[in-house]
Amino acid sequence: MAVKVLIIEDNPVARSFLCRVVRESFSDAMDITEAGDLETARRHVARLAETGPEGIFKLMLVDLELPDGNGMEFLGEVAGTPATKIVTTLYSDDDHLFPALQCGADGYLLKEDRFEVLVEELQRIVRGQPPLSPAIARRLLSHFRPGSTGDSGPMPLQSGFGSLQSNAQFAPGRSGVVLDPPPEWERLTPRENEVLTYLSKGFTIKEIANLMGIKWFTVNDHIKSIYKKLNVSSRAEAAVLASKQGLV
Repeated sequence: MAVKVLIIEDNPVARSFLCRVVRESFSDAMDITEAGDLETARRHVARLAETGPEGIFKLMLVDLELPDGNGMEFLGEVAGTPATKIVTTLYSDDDHLFPALQCGADGYLLKEDRFEVLVEELQRIVRGQPPLSPAIARRLLSHFRPGSTGDSGPMPLQSGFGSLQSNAQFAPGRSGVVLDPPPEWERLTPRENEVLTYLSKGFTIKEIANLMGIKWFTVNDHIKSIYKKLNVSSRAEAAVLASKQGLV
């Protein structure tokens, strides 16, 4: 079954460009739906939601400035869906970057980047990493580096990948991986246990998908669920905790 993708972009040239980026980035068959405004995007999401879990979008590219509103509104509306949500924009400033991440964006790409750079960054999804344009990655590092001028301290970045979920591991005086589990864990499903075992052995998302005979987007969904249930934010934490507690 083709992976369903939604691209929300009001500029036809940019929209066509992003379609090419998506098709070049993944080997899976892609079923791309295009929307030039929020109203059209909402209709597409509602229509597919009626077809059941198998019919939902797995990847969404969202522009921030649209004719009928701001893309952050849409990110908030679809925050509870399993789709991987990537902002595609021209804005690289903090006033757009951090609110977008807080609204549920799993990555942030600048449309001004070269075609091959965008392809490379989007392919990070397969490796379980958040797609970030180089300039955005540098801005994030600068923001959280000791001595940063940010006045609000570490900011939790709610990313579906987990890598940006928490800045706690960088806090002074802490040793990194937190091994104490919450009082009551949700039990992992057999499928999640299988994914966790492969993660602990260092397999990539694409390798796990091939081993299990499922789509890499499905593996990504399992990993998100594992992170949430184990209250961790990276594969390293998940692997250490799983080994410590005898989960794998």
